[in-house]
Amino acid sequence: MTLTLTPGKQLGFRRMSDEAGRFKMTAVDQRPPIKNPIAAAHGGEAPWDKVAEVKTALMEALQPSSTAMLLDPHYAIPHGWRAFDARKGLIVTLEDSLFRETGQGRYSAEIDDWSVGKIKRMGGDAVKVLAWYRPDISDEVRIAQEDFVKRTGEACAALDIPFLFELLVHPVDSDAEQTSEYTEMATKHSDHVLKSVEHFAGADYGVDVFKLESPVPGKGIEGGDAAVQALFDEMGALAARPWVMLSAGAGKDDFKTVLEYAYAAGASGYLAGRAIWLDAFNAWPDMDAMRAGLTRDSVPYMDSLNALTDARATPWHQHQVYGGDGLAFVDASAGFRHGYGDMR
Repeated sequence: MTLTLTPGKQLGFRRMSDEAGRFKMTAVDQRPPIKNPIAAAHGGEAPWDKVAEVKTALMEALQPSSTAMLLDPHYAIPHGWRAFDARKGLIVTLEDSLFRETGQGRYSAEIDDWSVGKIKRMGGDAVKVLAWYRPDISDEVRIAQEDFVKRTGEACAALDIPFLFELLVHPVDSDAEQTSEYTEMATKHSDHVLKSVEHFAGADYGVDVFKLESPVPGKGIEGGDAAVQALFDEMGALAARPWVMLSAGAGKDDFKTVLEYAYAAGASGYLAGRAIWLDAFNAWPDMDAMRAGLTRDSVPYMDSLNALTDARATPWHQHQVYGGDGLAFVDASAGFRHGYGDMR
């Protein structure tokens, strides 16, 4: 399969990546990992201004080292808009952080009164969706999750904006490990990750970039393991388009090792949050100490990730799905305007 990116999607890719075509993207769209500690300190309810203040501080400190920022419409965008560097790519979250747990799967949905159209209209360069999924969930939940992803892909295609899709496996009732947090399962099965990637790589879903978790637990991961590398290689082959790694709350050293495996398998960069800024955030509510930690620890860590990315990541436009030339224009002729889709 060989694809040519439409103009809007290609421009989104170019704005999200560096000049060489590598993604160095920072996520500050997380809601529970930031809201929960703040809520605990305020009697169970997180004040909007406290959460928004943290997110803006993360933006200010980390965007100079980033090619793009992933922001949410609840806090980061309205509070941090003035601080956002318009020279960076803007990725905007579509999914609600709240999900309905059934014990046999999790239902995802859009944030209320939010849409792909609104993200496009406000100038977003890409739409990000996280969907909880694994192939052994109940048929009812599986179909609902697939429909959610499919309608997002269709809306992104209609409005010519990249669809960045994040997959996370999760526990069901039969698992010994139970967690509702946005954290990696220590007991996850590689097959659950790989089969989920394979499924959503189908053309019906319209995914442009995958944001993927490690196919093996990242905590304590060691480098140089041929069997682990084979799993990353399989994941990259199944994705069959540009893909980046998420950190899933991994520690700094572990996430760097995960990236080494991913880059050897053809990943084009990272889109990470907590591995970069969580240690500094732990200084909250001392905002001065948090900002100092971001400068002292998070920024140098990002510099090390960026150096690794420069050295080993595959530029997105060199991916085989584009025949090695993702920068080709869809119709480089005087007749371009006639064939370009109506975006009404």
